[in-house]
Amino acid sequence: MPALACCGDASVEPPPGYVFAGESTLPTSEVFSSSGVPTFTNTTATFVAMPATWAPAQSAALYRVDGWGAPYFTVNSSGNISIRPHGVETLAHQEIDLLKVVKKASKPKSSGGLGLQLPLIVRFPDVLKNRLESLQSAFNFAIQSHGYEAHYQGVYPVKCNQDRYVVEDIVDFGSGFRFGLEAGSKPELLLAMSCLCKGSPEAFLVCNGFKDAEYVSLALVARKLHLNTVIVLEQEEELDIVIDISRKLGVRPVIGVRAKLRTKHSGHFGSTSGENGKFGLTTVQILRVVKKLEQFEMLNCLQLLHFHIGSQIPSTALLADGVGEAAQIYCELVRLGACVNVIDIGGGLGIDYDGSKSQDSDISVGYSLEEYASAVVQAVRLVCDRKGVKHPVLCSESGRAIVSHHSILLFEAISASSYQSPPMSFDGLQDLVERLPSDALADYHNLYAAAVRGENDTCLLYAEQLKHRCVEQFKEGSLGIEQLAAVDGLCEFVSKVIEGSDPVRTYHMNLSVFTSIPDFWGIGQLFPIIPIHRLDECPAVRGILSDLTCDSDGKIDKFVGGESSLPLHELEGNGCISGDGGSYYLGMFLGGAYEEALGGVHNLFGGPSVVRVSQCDGPHGFAVTHATPGPSCGDVLRMMQFEPHLMFETLKHRAEEFANNGDDDSSGSIALASGLARYFDNMPYLMAASSCSLTAAGGNGYYYCNDDNFVPSVDSVAVEDEQWSYCVA
Repeated sequence: MPALACCGDASVEPPPGYVFAGESTLPTSEVFSSSGVPTFTNTTATFVAMPATWAPAQSAALYRVDGWGAPYFTVNSSGNISIRPHGVETLAHQEIDLLKVVKKASKPKSSGGLGLQLPLIVRFPDVLKNRLESLQSAFNFAIQSHGYEAHYQGVYPVKCNQDRYVVEDIVDFGSGFRFGLEAGSKPELLLAMSCLCKGSPEAFLVCNGFKDAEYVSLALVARKLHLNTVIVLEQEEELDIVIDISRKLGVRPVIGVRAKLRTKHSGHFGSTSGENGKFGLTTVQILRVVKKLEQFEMLNCLQLLHFHIGSQIPSTALLADGVGEAAQIYCELVRLGACVNVIDIGGGLGIDYDGSKSQDSDISVGYSLEEYASAVVQAVRLVCDRKGVKHPVLCSESGRAIVSHHSILLFEAISASSYQSPPMSFDGLQDLVERLPSDALADYHNLYAAAVRGENDTCLLYAEQLKHRCVEQFKEGSLGIEQLAAVDGLCEFVSKVIEGSDPVRTYHMNLSVFTSIPDFWGIGQLFPIIPIHRLDECPAVRGILSDLTCDSDGKIDKFVGGESSLPLHELEGNGCISGDGGSYYLGMFLGGAYEEALGGVHNLFGGPSVVRVSQCDGPHGFAVTHATPGPSCGDVLRMMQFEPHLMFETLKHRAEEFANNGDDDSSGSIALASGLARYFDNMPYLMAASSCSLTAAGGNGYYYCNDDNFVPSVDSVAVEDEQWSYCVA
């Protein structure tokens, strides 16, 4: 029976920067063996890189680093991602090599590292400070340029990232220009009150969100503490609560109203704006609020107008339209006798996740900070000057734009699916052909004939038909698994030869998408994800990213630029977890807003470890000013109402019970219990082979081992818990 000779299109050119492995042409006719029978030729069209022609600048262009990353991220001459902590003002010697930060954090303490396990969030307070100062400078410049007669003082909406150090840094960095905080719940209000005690006394404390009597009481207590608190009415009925509680406490409130504008944008983030938005008062309701305040002689308490067009406003034209509408409402409130003096334009200042500078995308924006500020100032000034109204103080709640850049999620690949062309020898193929049922054999003959004629499309069609028929016969029990595997291999080989490219691989990441990148799973939000090193090498394959969870949604298969796969490098050795090769690190950038607060504990994978890194003196020097290990297995179990110490006691009793029954000796049961205790203390993520908790030893039980050179002995059954301490480098 003849064996197959496949044909491919030799005229297909490899993509730029690649060449075909092996022969650059595919077989175009039968290849006969010495016996005169056509043999199977295992020739592939694998793309491999041309490393001699690859430079870090090409990786920067491939991954669009200069688009979404400017001015904070760049590719250095070593092929690693560098952080520019002070933005455009960063000097060359102040850049921080991100790979060095990872190694410092993850190396064992015995080797001078911090001993933290990945995944890892790296925060750069210097970047946070630069974002805050850049926003303030943009508004200051716009105010000066347009002759605006009031100032700008923003607030940070703590819902974007409630981490203590993030909020405290923002209050500290912004105290010189009266930067404040916005809260949307009672616990957020408590943390804002506490943090603003160390901030500027003029900083706004804006109270948004649904409110009950307790929320309003707390906000009024904040005014008693001389915090510049503004209670924003999101619903009309909240006014009655404010009036009642303020009278009981004897506190004169400062009130704002959120206007429900007609202006909205059509993207995903615009769904909370417009007439059907979740929050805000219509013009009818605003007039009723003004009338009621006038009746209670409290109209002078109404001092702020708030609105929100939606997050990620794509263009300054839309922004100016919404701000102009709000400015008209502001001027009408002035005419009605309200003492309003502040316009809070809400959030909406977007960031460019893909570097495209597009006005037609949910993940990009077509403006700079300066253009955003200029559009706001111009729109308010134009309306107020036309109405003869004094320019109000400008406030914004730009959380995403402030915190997104300063935080990077780092994780490592633990393995990758590999594709090897099936070794199809003549004998193996002949054996397969002889065992095929008649109908499947007919498909094979058709496949063979199409291959001889060079009809590639027909060849693929018959290959798929052969595969489908054999799968059905396997389900019926008339075909063995060896034959099915051989058919799968044959069809994969035919497809690869004809289509001339490697299949997309799956890279398995030591990460939970649900915990660390929940917006990708929940709303399809895209973030820049790239390797943080080896960028002086041409990526040889394309892949998608799969996480550790037992969930088919736990993968990332959409990337910025409209790509369904990501250019990646081959893993060295067997990957990082086995300990046989170099680690392969990837980073998710621009994820400093929302991801940590929204992340859950699906499959009981907790959050990442966290370090704060600041630039310090010396060439490319940095200091780790704070470090926190990620939640342990015990920590995430407590979230589900389990008691780890009771669980351990149960397991310990079980080990002792079997030892008493003669199934094990006492030293072995003690060793087993000691090892089990370590599992509760470790993070849920995968660990390197050299760090595994239990090791079988000579029939004497199990021993905890975190060193390749550890030699167990019967006496080594108790290992004291190591107390983790913060480290400043």
